Amino acid sequence: MSSTNPLLEAYNRTAYPLIGHGKRNIQVLKDVVNELDGNMDSDVYGTGALIEDFQNKIAKFLGKEAAVFFPSGTMAQQIAMRIWSEKKGIKRVAYHPLSHLEIHEEEGLKYLHGIESVLLADKTRLIGLGDVRNMDTNISCLLLELPQREIGGELPSYEELEAISAFCREKGIILHLDGARLLEVLPYYQKSAEQICSLFDSVYLSFYKGVGGIAGAILAGDDAFVKESIIWKRRHGGDLISLYPYILSADHYFSQRQDRFNQYYENAKELASLYNECHGVKTRPVIPVSNMFHIHFSLPKAKVEPVLISVYEETGVGLITRLNHIDDETSYCEVNVGDQYADIPKEVIHNAFQILNQRLEAILQEK
Repeated sequence: MSSTNPLLEAYNRTAYPLIGHGKRNIQVLKDVVNELDGNMDSDVYGTGALIEDFQNKIAKFLGKEAAVFFPSGTMAQQIAMRIWSEKKGIKRVAYHPLSHLEIHEEEGLKYLHGIESVLLADKTRLIGLGDVRNMDTNISCLLLELPQREIGGELPSYEELEAISAFCREKGIILHLDGARLLEVLPYYQKSAEQICSLFDSVYLSFYKGVGGIAGAILAGDDAFVKESIIWKRRHGGDLISLYPYILSADHYFSQRQDRFNQYYENAKELASLYNECHGVKTRPVIPVSNMFHIHFSLPKAKVEPVLISVYEETGVGLITRLNHIDDETSYCEVNVGDQYADIPKEVIHNAFQILNQRLEAILQEK
């Protein structure tokens, strides 16, 4: 057993892996290309029907004039911030302290683009209308992430989103949507992607997260913004000679799963309720607002991980793949519900949680 992540190894051996859509293996691509005509022309340096048709399809879905496909969301969003900063003549953008741009991109905005970040709210909560009204408005762009992944996938109310959008337009501040998981929030808001995106000047959508493609992202906005994006994509080396494996998988799994997110959402709420019935466990949010949420254990990783592995081995149910250390008393993980959950018999899931609850209770009573 690997010392790197024994929990993942145990999860991969289970008969009933609970989360996501399944393994990210070569079959993900084979399931796409096996259905296609091998004589289909590929895209070439960002041109051709294959890429252009897909871009137009997603632009229409998002309600934007145009869209451009990128190999990565990191590239797409840094470019969006660069374009808006140059348009406004202000190299300052605002976002949450736990934004992907702040904690996962090695200060790319600063070192590649000379853009300063302004952090709103704090690490424990969402950006609210009060934060936006009270911020220094000498910025070019405000970025909002829906859902806010690093705090459990929480969401503001739709009314608050509308108010933030109205304030930004009044003050001439560009509003950008980090919509990596945009499809995941549609069931909660009971709005279309077009309705939500109408509140924003530009939007980024990922195709490997909830959609389950190989990689890739869309950046969408008005025609002028997208034309600038295409130039910056070339400057960043994002115009590979062909991106068709990414585009084909994005199109395939987007079409396959775009109408399933309501079921993923309902299943996530059901799963969260099972965790919240266990001793020493609480989800954030308590009732999920998308198909993702965090699970917090009032026990350290060193004590929870062996319990989970024993449950996997006894029941064949894989609950999570990774557990994160918080401190000597607590630990947490992230869960995303996809295709796999619905395929597992309810009695099998309930049995696994009954055993998990019993073992966690026994450990807590020893404290």
